[in-house]
Amino acid sequence: MKIQVLAAAAALSLAFSGASFAADGKIVVSLKTPVAAKTKVVAGGAVWNCEGATCVAAAAPARTDSTKGCKALSKEVGEVVAFGSLGNDDLAKCGAVVSTSRAVASNK
Repeated sequence: MKIQVLAAAAALSLAFSGASFAADGKIVVSLKTPVAAKTKVVAGGAVWNCEGATCVAAAAPARTDSTKGCKALSKEVGEVVAFGSLGNDDLAKCGAVVSTSRAVASNK
């Protein structure tokens, strides 16, 4: 009986964890100024792979596709001109953040 309850709890937990990810789990971002080299950044709850003027988070939680997630990424790589599903009003709130240049170049 205890094993059945534990198994049911585990199944329920897995069902809810999937709901916290964006529909396809992928968020694409356009930067105002391209990064100098291929870069991997952790920001806003996601791992971003940036190259040129594009950053992609392949598996991002739904909370990443927000103004807060945009601000977190822009602190690392510079001004963002398009961020996932954000509209112009939310982008305006995000765009004023200045880069702190903490991104680490990746050899991949």
